This record gives sequence, structure tokens and C-alpha cells, in this order.
Amino acid sequence: HVQLVESGGGSVQPGGSLRLSCTAPPNIFSPNCMGWFRQAPGEEREGVAAVDAAGDSQYYTNFAKGRFAISRDKAKYTVHLVMNTLKPEDTGMYYCAADQRCAAIVQTTTPRHWGQGTQVTVS
Repeated sequence: HVQLVESGGGSVQPGGSLRLSCTAPPNIFSPNCMGWFRQAPGEEREGVAAVDAAGDSQYYTNFAKGRFAISRDKAKYTVHLVMNTLKPEDTGMYYCAADQRCAAIVQTTTPRHWGQGTQVTVS
């Protein structure tokens, strides 16, 4: 398990925006897929979005489509998530994740590597 480092969470009013960032330890491993899943108190994990190593293929769960945008930098060790038109139901802890398969992040939320999470509160 490799610890990923997230930043960018915070509190915002409904309709606002936030940008999350995540960095994987360089020169330690190069994950094929990086992304995010979230968890609200008392709720199960749910995938948010993921992007492959080349940055060409992005995957979004239904609630994220059209509102969230994921990107990955050229060095492949940093991933960003821009969240627009945030809603109160988007509140939760957002975890950066990495795995060889994007499905492990957005579908099964069982990635091999993840971070400690960053809190997002919309109210």
C-alpha cells in the first residue's frame, strides 16, 4: 500500500466549486489509473472519477458526469478533480486512489492504493 497525498478540500456553498489534487510518490510506482472515490458518514464508498496513465480516457459515475472533470499531468504522478455546481449531497470525505485498473476505483472502490482523504462540505 502506497500512501497518496490529497489537497484542496474545504467548505463551499451549494453551486460552488472546488478543486482537489492528489500526488503519488514519484519514482516509487507508476499507477496505470488514478482517481477518486468518496464516502459520506454512515454511507458506503462510491466511485467518483478516474483517468488512465495517458490522460486520454476518463471515467465518471453518473452523479459526476457533466459537473466534475478529472485530469492528469504529464508527469503522471498528479491527478486533479474539478468539481462544479456542488450540491449538499456531494458532502463527504474524498479519497485519492490508484490502481492498475480504473474499474477498481470507480466501480468496486477497492483500489490497491489510496490516501487519507480530504473533507468536502457543501452547505
